[in-house]
Amino acid sequence: MTKYKYTGTLIAALLASTTISHAEGVTLHALMEDVPETSIIEALLPEFTKETGIEVEFEKVGYGDMHDKLVAQLVSGESYYNVLSVDFLWAGEFPAAGWLEDLRPYAEKTGFDLKPFIPSMLDLLGATEEAMPILPMYNYSMGVIYRTDLLADEKLAKAYGKTLEMPGSLAEYVELAKFMKGHAGVAGSAMQGQRGDPNSMEFSNYLFSAGGAYLDAEGKVALNSDAGVAALDLYVDAIKNAAQTGALSATLDDTMRLMCSGEAFSMVTYWWMLPQLDNAETCPAVAGKLALDVMPGGHGESGGWGWGIPRNVSPEAKDAAWKFITWVQGKEIAVKRAMEGHAPVRSDVFEDEGVLAKYPFYSKGLSVVASGRSFPIFTYTAQYEDVLGTQVSLAASGDATTGDAIAAAAKGLDELLAK
Repeated sequence: MTKYKYTGTLIAALLASTTISHAEGVTLHALMEDVPETSIIEALLPEFTKETGIEVEFEKVGYGDMHDKLVAQLVSGESYYNVLSVDFLWAGEFPAAGWLEDLRPYAEKTGFDLKPFIPSMLDLLGATEEAMPILPMYNYSMGVIYRTDLLADEKLAKAYGKTLEMPGSLAEYVELAKFMKGHAGVAGSAMQGQRGDPNSMEFSNYLFSAGGAYLDAEGKVALNSDAGVAALDLYVDAIKNAAQTGALSATLDDTMRLMCSGEAFSMVTYWWMLPQLDNAETCPAVAGKLALDVMPGGHGESGGWGWGIPRNVSPEAKDAAWKFITWVQGKEIAVKRAMEGHAPVRSDVFEDEGVLAKYPFYSKGLSVVASGRSFPIFTYTAQYEDVLGTQVSLAASGDATTGDAIAAAAKGLDELLAK
């Protein structure tokens, strides 16, 4: 975690005002994923322009089109996108390629306070003692959303033979999910088993919950372990015996539809999906019957997006980009975003009285984010998703043993890290 020292208030204010004057007249262009978080920020952009005179234009596209489109600009003479939205899966590649400004000097120069940012989110996006290439924007850490009405059902409790509650271990969760599929007439766990990003992210929750890891403290591959095999054993058991029909090809959208329709007991998913599901207008079958918890076992998959500034843009554009980043990630605007469903990266926003009054589950959300663990972040993270996803899929379909699949996934990670 980077430790920062800040200039005095007066000096910081003078420097900040200088930055504004240099930035006036600049138009910021950002390539953004077309998701609710982007729309929340977009609605607030007129406030920023009114305060600073800086125009901001968002180009919204699907996730699959973002990476290559950004890279084409970052290797060009001057990038059209002069403020960057960076997925954590690229947080190894982009800095390693030398495409991003180090934001630490910007924070020191303007006195921007980083203390409220959740440490796990700064770590996720590559902050170290030496540099901070990306400032967190929003998180997509994963936990479990589940049906409280099914846990309270006395007939189900009698059939289960013990108290129906969200368990404390991964093995107990899979047992409960299998029971719900067999006795409640719903999928015990709505699962996104499609090969690649969906099943890689979903399996990561099982790995961390089982006490496994991709890398050890020295950065060496640790996946091929008893915990890794146990995690994949439980994942395969769940997808075969607790999940919905067709889970091996399902995506996040499929699991959302299943949960919304009342056809599933639970889903391992992004914590901020809860208000989208707990909505009487769009999901009447489950509204008022849902709750959120940390992944059984204590740790889920942590993910997130951050802001970066490309090196291949003008000094004026860099000043404007930093002014925008600090505005949109400052507490005032972050609270406004949270009131519209934003997934915060600042602990003070999670703890804000107004936010908690509207979304009481944000207190549990903070636990999900703070306890999250990361997928391996390095130059070839995106490629490793495919390597891992292939092996998880082979095990889940019965075309490979879990031991062989974990060994192959570990070997693939070792080979990509060595490139």
